[in-house]
Amino acid sequence: MAEGEWEQAPVRKKHLDRNSEGTDDRPLENGMDEEEPNFSDAEDFIDDVTDDELLGDLLKQKPSEAVGIDSVVVVDNIPQVGQERVSKLKNVIRKIFSKYGEIITNFIQKKMEKLKANVLKVSYPFLYSYGDIPDDWQPPEKQSFVDHCNLRWRRNDRHLKNTPSEGVLVEARKRWTETFVRWSPLGSFLATMHQKGIALWGGEKFVQIKRFAHPGVQLIDFSPCERYMVSFSPVLGVNEEPLAIIVWDTRTGYKKRAFHCETACQWPIFKWSPDGKFFARLSSDLLSIYETPSCGLLEKKSLKIPGIKDFGWSPSENILAYWTPEAKDSPARVTLLEIPSRKELRVKNLFNVGDCKMHWQTQGDYLCVKVDRVTKSKKVQSCNFEIFRIREKLFPVDSVELKEVFCFQQSFIELNVFSILYRRNKEKKQANSVFWSPTGQFVILAGLRKEHFMATDVEWDPSGRYVVTGVSWWSHKVDNAFWVWNFQGKLLQKCAREKFCQLLWRPRPKSLLDKEQVKEIKKNMKVYTKQFELKDRQNLTKASKEQIEKRQKMLTDFQSLQEYLEETFKGLKEERLHLRGGVDTDRFDSNFEELEDEEEVEFFLGEEITEIDEFEYE
Repeated sequence: MAEGEWEQAPVRKKHLDRNSEGTDDRPLENGMDEEEPNFSDAEDFIDDVTDDELLGDLLKQKPSEAVGIDSVVVVDNIPQVGQERVSKLKNVIRKIFSKYGEIITNFIQKKMEKLKANVLKVSYPFLYSYGDIPDDWQPPEKQSFVDHCNLRWRRNDRHLKNTPSEGVLVEARKRWTETFVRWSPLGSFLATMHQKGIALWGGEKFVQIKRFAHPGVQLIDFSPCERYMVSFSPVLGVNEEPLAIIVWDTRTGYKKRAFHCETACQWPIFKWSPDGKFFARLSSDLLSIYETPSCGLLEKKSLKIPGIKDFGWSPSENILAYWTPEAKDSPARVTLLEIPSRKELRVKNLFNVGDCKMHWQTQGDYLCVKVDRVTKSKKVQSCNFEIFRIREKLFPVDSVELKEVFCFQQSFIELNVFSILYRRNKEKKQANSVFWSPTGQFVILAGLRKEHFMATDVEWDPSGRYVVTGVSWWSHKVDNAFWVWNFQGKLLQKCAREKFCQLLWRPRPKSLLDKEQVKEIKKNMKVYTKQFELKDRQNLTKASKEQIEKRQKMLTDFQSLQEYLEETFKGLKEERLHLRGGVDTDRFDSNFEELEDEEEVEFFLGEEITEIDEFEYE
């Protein structure tokens, strides 16, 4: 019952009392003279329903008294008194500290040796270690710095500047992972999955950075800034203590917070804001938004949104978009919400909605909402695309309607272009997937298992220059391989690998150039193109610097050996003339007629007879 109803209850009772006494014969507001029924319990009524039966799920969330470091107060240097005055000293200490909170247990001991035994009775681990502190303070030992390598060394990597024509093996290890691997969003970490948890590797030599103990982990996700990592383990999801989903700090390796898993059908469960300051999850009629680094609820409460179906963050700003279906007389709604102020920036009402899919442009300039329109019989009739212009005032919305029935659809927005894949009735489906280049200049309309037979994966490299198609062992047990193509569709390499499972391009770090510098470079691209073409020709005709030095050394050694053999050959000329009867054979034309007689030989190769009509040219 709301607070206003509690405040009105005495007034209603007083009004009924006046009517019973006959002091007020005015009719009630609804025009009826009947008295309101009394719903109060009888005097002899006994309520035998316990709070656990009515509010069992809520009582589980009831805060409990903390028993740990935060609830322990150690008072040192208290007066030394005799045994007969100990009780009085306890009362004084209790009186002083009782105004700060309820005191559950207090005790006093003269000797620190006895303090340990008493501490174990009350289960205070903080006090248990208090007895080990020496009387004389000693400064802590200086810890040596542990260098976890430079995670940004790739900015000086030459392979980022110009990709070599052939792949270069960087690192290979046996049993590096037990299931699969995952790159962090900026490519700083390589995560490997193990039965006992997760390991992060990084640096030029891929040394181990951190380990995270989470037995049975199956799924992981990173925040866009790489500061936090989320892991999921269904093995620990059955415990009362929240251990199924854990948020980790990748720098320190500490567990920030753990959650229960309500449903594992959708991953990632948490969706991150672009700056990594907020992450949110969807539950029944609730949208819970958490803030970092505390990982607590924003404003200590969730947003109650009846019927919310899906949501998504803008890739560039802390703007959240969500949609709710139609309910009774209320239309479906798409809402843009600003975080952390929770201010509604734009609301779009939609009617006859069967389903909605939201797609953000990578720069956050546009939001495309695909709306399936349905009839009263819930049959899909048409499809609308509602395009929100985020950068313009009042967030105007453009609508694009397609009346053809969609059998398959996939859309993705890149730059100022979005693609739609569909087929009309009675048409063959030539393509079943769309894959955009990271730069947005090229798009692949793929018929998987057609051009590359049984292909299961398509992966663009971060530069948009190469694309890989592969047949994973997880889907097919035979013909496992991956093919490398360039953006022009030319097949560059075929790599057959037994039990090939996964191929992931390493993400590139963000550019250090701002928008103005990038614009200036594009404007003067013709100037830089000549330099790049010259370097490309050098790379095509020459090997790397190490190979050039090696070849130069080999050439120098060969020339030195050649000169040595020529000098030796000249020094033995007199001996050769003596052995050959004075004939100089160092030259091919010397005394050639005396050494060899000329003989002419003719070979019959064949005979060909062609008949010519004498009247043909007349």
